[in-house]
Amino acid sequence: MAVGYLVSVVLAVLIVVFCLVRIRGPQPLFFFSYRLGLVFNEIPHVALYGLVAATALAFAEGDIATTADRVAVGVAAVAAGGLVVVALRGMRTASVVRTALDDVLGAGTGTSRRPPLARILLRPVFRRRGDVRRVGNIGYGDGGRRNLLDVYHHRARPEGGPVLIHFHGGHYDRGRKNTQSLPLLYRLASKGWVCVSANYRLRPDFPHPAHLIDAKKVIAWVREHAGEYGCAPGAAVFVSGSSAGGHMAAQAALTPGEPAYQPGFEEADTSVTAAVVLNGFLAEYFDGDPATSPVNLVRSDAPPFLVAHGDLDELVDTENPKALVTALRSVSGSPVVYVELPGAHHAFDLFHSFRFEALVDGIEDFAAWVLAGKKPG
Repeated sequence: MAVGYLVSVVLAVLIVVFCLVRIRGPQPLFFFSYRLGLVFNEIPHVALYGLVAATALAFAEGDIATTADRVAVGVAAVAAGGLVVVALRGMRTASVVRTALDDVLGAGTGTSRRPPLARILLRPVFRRRGDVRRVGNIGYGDGGRRNLLDVYHHRARPEGGPVLIHFHGGHYDRGRKNTQSLPLLYRLASKGWVCVSANYRLRPDFPHPAHLIDAKKVIAWVREHAGEYGCAPGAAVFVSGSSAGGHMAAQAALTPGEPAYQPGFEEADTSVTAAVVLNGFLAEYFDGDPATSPVNLVRSDAPPFLVAHGDLDELVDTENPKALVTALRSVSGSPVVYVELPGAHHAFDLFHSFRFEALVDGIEDFAAWVLAGKKPG
C-alpha cells in the first residue's frame, strides 16, 4: 500500500471524528482537533474532494492490490460517508435559523433562499466580491495599529444604507480585523451596507475596560464618518462580534453613553440599533469582575439581539450564551433571537459554508425586521 494513500485515509478519519465529536482533551490533542474541526466542519466537501482524488490515484497507480489495501478503501468509504453527514448537518442550519426567527419575531420573518452553491462548493475560502471595495487601516484612536479599522462598501456607494460594525475574536490577546465574519461583511456591503471591522487593544498590556473603550471609539467614529462611504445621516448602527468580539459587542450594546467607557468623548452617541453575537463568550472578564459580564448589564431598553452559538462549541458551552438570552428576555422590551446551530463548533464564521451562509441569510432577515420597526408576534 502506498504510504501517501494510507496517510490520506487516516487524516480523513481524524477529520470526521474531530468534526462529529466535541473534543476537550489535553494538549496537543485539543489543538490538533480544534484546528482541523475549525476548517473541515464548515467545508467538509474539501476533505471529501481530497479523499476521492487520493483513492482514484491509488487505483490508477495499481496500489490497491492486497487485502489490507482493500480494507483501507473500505475505511475511506466510511470516512466519506462521515464527511457527508458533517455536510448534511451544516445544511440543516437554514431551517433552524428560520424557525428561531419565526418563533421570536413572527411567522414568515425567516425567508428561504437558495444557497450560493458555486461559492460554497468551489470557492469557500475566497471572501472578496467584485462589487465591494475595502478601504483599509483607517485610524480611529491613538492605539497605533490596534486602533485601525477597515471599511467595506459597495463600489457604487449607494446612499442611505445602514452600518454593521464587527469585532474579531481571539481571547482578547490575539486576532485581527480582516480574518473573521468576512462572508457577512462582504454580503452586506454588496447590498448597500457600510461595514466596519476593527482592531482593538489587547491584553495583557491593555485589560478591561480598554477593549470596551475602543469599541465605543469605533461606534463614535462611525457616527461621524460612515456617511462618507454611503450610509444615511443618523443611520442605523448594528454591532457584531465573534467570540471575545461578541463579548465586546454585547457590552457595547448594553452600555450606551456610559461616561466611564468614553473618556474624552463622553458626549458621543454610542448607542446601537441592534447586536449580533456569534459564538460569543458572555460571562465575566478574566479578572472576574461581575461588571464585565453582559448578563449583569442587561437593561429594559436594550436593543434587539441575535445570538448564534454552536451546540458543539469546544471553548464556550451553550449555557453561557443562554444565560444572557434568559437575562435579556426577563427585562428587555426588545426581542432576543437565539439560534443554536446543529453541529457547529467554535469560529463557524470563517468560510462560505452552508452553515454560515444560512446564518448570514438569517442575520439579513433579522436586520430587515429591525429596520422595518416591526413588533414581535
